[in-house]
Amino acid sequence: MIKVTVIAVGKLKEKYLRDACEEYLKRLGTYSKVSVVEVNEERCSDNPSESEIENVKQKEGRRIIAKIPKGSFIVPMCIEGTQFSSEDFAKKIEATAVAGNSDITFIIGGSFGLSDEVKSLGKLKLSFGKLTLPHQLMRVVLLEQIYRAFSILNNSKYHK
Repeated sequence: MIKVTVIAVGKLKEKYLRDACEEYLKRLGTYSKVSVVEVNEERCSDNPSESEIENVKQKEGRRIIAKIPKGSFIVPMCIEGTQFSSEDFAKKIEATAVAGNSDITFIIGGSFGLSDEVKSLGKLKLSFGKLTLPHQLMRVVLLEQIYRAFSILNNSKYHK
């Protein structure tokens, strides 16, 4: 069975986002062992300088790295990453597992994104498009797409 970890910066504040994540985590339990690990979001001023933003990304990056399971196939979510159709994303998950990587970790950065160090650890950088999404909403979208991928791989009716 594939083990999936989602490491995300920050806590989900809105109940509707927490409910959506819980629903997809429940559904994913049929196919995989999935866990979400939250790391603290670094605070900064209302109008941060470039150096303050870089400092935030570095501190969050160190927290993220400390939570990555040893030997995991690391997939940072970043705008410059590779885009897949849902079917190709499912095939990529399957190919990763077949290649001996049954532990996959997806990483969602904070509001300023991920540090270069975290991105450099990625075996695959993944993007869901050029749109900027709030990192809290990205967690729901990612869990839904992981669920859709497993549904595709298991010939479920969920994916139409």
